[in-house]
This record gives sequence, C-alpha cells and structure tokens, in this order.
Amino acid sequence: MSWLWTSEDLINIMHGRPIGSLPAGITGISIDSRSIGAGEAFFAIKGDRVDGHDFASMAMANGASLLVVSEARLPALGRLTVPMIVVEDVLAALTTLGIAGRNRSRAKIVAVTGSVGKTTTKEMLRHVLSPSGKVHASVASYNNHWGVPLTLARMPLDSDFGVFEVGMNHPDEIRPLVKMVRPHVAIITTVAAAHLGNFKNIKEIAAAKAEIFEGLEPDGDVILNRDSDQFSFLERQAQALGIGRIYSFGQHAKADFRMAEFNGSQERSALWLTLGNETFEIAIGAPGRHIAENALAVLGAVTLVGADLDRAIEALATLQPEKGRGKRYKLSIDNGSFTLIDESYNANPASMRAAIALLAAGAGESGGRRIAVLGDMLEMGDHARKVHADLAVPLLAAGIEYVWLAGPEMLALKEALPDTVHVEYRETTAALVDFVLKAVTSGDTLMVKSSLGTGFGKIVAALLDKFPAFADTKPQT
Repeated sequence: MSWLWTSEDLINIMHGRPIGSLPAGITGISIDSRSIGAGEAFFAIKGDRVDGHDFASMAMANGASLLVVSEARLPALGRLTVPMIVVEDVLAALTTLGIAGRNRSRAKIVAVTGSVGKTTTKEMLRHVLSPSGKVHASVASYNNHWGVPLTLARMPLDSDFGVFEVGMNHPDEIRPLVKMVRPHVAIITTVAAAHLGNFKNIKEIAAAKAEIFEGLEPDGDVILNRDSDQFSFLERQAQALGIGRIYSFGQHAKADFRMAEFNGSQERSALWLTLGNETFEIAIGAPGRHIAENALAVLGAVTLVGADLDRAIEALATLQPEKGRGKRYKLSIDNGSFTLIDESYNANPASMRAAIALLAAGAGESGGRRIAVLGDMLEMGDHARKVHADLAVPLLAAGIEYVWLAGPEMLALKEALPDTVHVEYRETTAALVDFVLKAVTSGDTLMVKSSLGTGFGKIVAALLDKFPAFADTKPQT
C-alpha cells in the first residue's frame, strides 16, 4: 500500500498524541465528513460556521480511518472509541503538515493569483501539464488559510508538478500562504477592482497581489500580464526583491509570451502565440478572449517548469469551461432549445466585462435574444454604486438589449441603462428565478453572472432542473 502519510509521520510532524489503534497510514485527507473517502484522515477543523468535531462520528461512518481532533474538544467527543491523533489546534496541525508536504516534494510548483481568472488558469495548468507528468492541484477554489495547507498536505510524494491557487481579499493574506507554497513559478493573471471595498485603490490591490513574490524559490520565475496597467508597478516590486527572471504575457509588442492574433467563436477559441522567433497556432476548447490571454501565461509556465510544450498545446484543444466559470448548456424548450452560459461562481467589474464579451460572441439561435442575467458584485464598498452603473458601458457596446437584474446594488445599473434596453429588475434572487423560468424562450442565449454570495447559482440550478439537455436529432450531412 502506498500511503499519503504514515501514522508515525503524522504523529511526529504534528506533535500529536495517538489514541486507539491507528492504521499504518492514510490514503488521503479531508475536512468534509460528507465526502470523505475510505482510508482517509478527517481533520476536525473549526470554521466560521461549523466545527468539524461535531461531525466526527459521521466522518468515521463514511469511511475515515482516523480523526485529528483538538485536545480542548476531546471531552465533548464522549465515548467515541476510534483511532485519533490529538493536537492542540487542528488547523495549526494541518498547516504544519502542509509545510512538511512541501518540504518533502520534488515537484515543480506553480502558484497563481490575480483579480480575475485564478481558478480557470489553475485548471488550465492542471490540464496541460498532465501529459508531461503527475499533477497535483488545488480542488475548486481552495486558496485561503485552510485551503492552501490542505492542498499541500494532500500532495503525493511522487508528484511531478504542483499547481496552487492563492487568493486574498485583504492585505497580508497572500504572504503567509505563498511562503508555505514556495513556488518555482508565480503567475499574476491581472489586477482589477475585486474586493475594492477593502482597499483604497487599485494600487493597494496590486501591492497585495505582489506579496506572491515573497515566497518565490531562489532563481524562480515570475509571469505578469504586460497588458495590465499595473505591470510596471508589479515589475518594480519583483525587482526590489531581487527577482531577476520576470516574464510577461499579453498582446503588448514586448510581451515574452505574446498573442499575435485571436479568433473566437461561441464554442472555441484560436490564438497565435509568438515565443521568441517561433509562432504557434493554438486551438482552445473553450471560448473567450480572457481564456486565451491566460493560456499565454499557462504556456509560459509550461516552458519554465520544463514540461512538454507541444503536448501542452495539444491538450488545450480539449479544455472545457468549469461549472460556474463559463460552462455552456444547450437545453430543450418547447420545440427548440436555448443556451445557458453559467458564469455564476463569482463577479467583479473585470470579470463582468469578460462575461459580457462572451455573451456578445454568442449570437442567439435564429435571431434569438442575448440576455445578461446579472446580480450584485459584492465587497465593492463605497465604490459599489459606480462600478454597477458602469456596467452599462460594456453592455451597450456589446449590443445586449435584454438585461435581467436582481439585488440592491443592481438598481444603479437599472437606472444607468437607456430605454432602448429591455430591463427586468427584481429585488431578490428568488424572485428573479421565478421570472427567468417563465420568460426564457427558444433561441435565447442567457449568461448568468454574479458574486457567489448572492446565490445566483440557484438560477442555473433551476434552469437545469426544469429544462432537459437538448438532443440534436438532425441528420448529419
């Protein structure tokens, strides 16, 4: 049996106290009692809303081979007679284990941050590095103070590549995380007005993103967006730390990984990458210029970690958008179909503009409507009214004539749009769900976009529940 960690390792690294008859080792680590696998260790982390200790029995019933629990909560577990490792603080123990996981690894490590596109870029890296070796990457958006150490602790010893997403919504959040990850390559996708309510301006956001440089391995590489207004600032921040290997991507003439040309459709994209004196034609199995731009950074990272560039380029052709991040559905309605673009995972002004551009490229079937279904962008602070009203500009430029809105902040956009746009507004997400289910018709293309906390995923779920997948029965010619 190949263990992720032996029980002896766990005890020694976490300075834990064993109780009961521990297994020889564990096959994995989980903090979710519902999805834990057989042979895994359950770390009973206390979160903001729930305490993992309350679900210890469920974790064992679902196959956990041992529990990692805190000394203070041990009495509350009562007569639970199961293998346990007792520690002072479970999250601190997980962090210590994550650092040990990084220390023992020989994998080439890539860390990704940015205001937009972190998770998509991370998944793209996972996808294109896989033909070159064993890849370990963050699950979903596990990019915070528990997600990063959990991902590190889960990294198998034989991984060839590790891909980590590092997030923040305040200053000083990336710094401790990236010092655990210690990447060989650090990517900043872009700097935009995300979490603007927690910062004075964009420059402060850029400074927070630049914290990723502080954990870079000696002789490591940095990849920056040359088209970003913050490129020069970020470059200076990296240089001030003595980082000499700074690369760039984008359409800028001086970009190291340069987009010479882009051609997009509703379903796919094509770009021409100029790298040194060579130009590569690249097909991407997902639509959107923003996807193609981040693919430049991804392919740059591929070259820097020594993976196979040709095989990575081939893999991009089979890339598929993730749920909540541009995934498309063709659904049956009446005697026809409509298209749903699921962008419901999160939103800020930059990602809203990218999603609107994606909708603009997807003309409705047989002249059907293109409909932007939009909810509030959260954490905008005093800038909220302005950034919501400003969305009128890209909507009008894209020729979007149907806009369905919900949420208190979206009132500003409703008021900013002219009478030529057909606007429907509801105060709550629930009220908009009811409207959307009744108003969608054959030939429509709907793009659903909002911050995660607004619950706009319910609109997507309701549409998928009511309308079955469309089966194209037309004969092939």
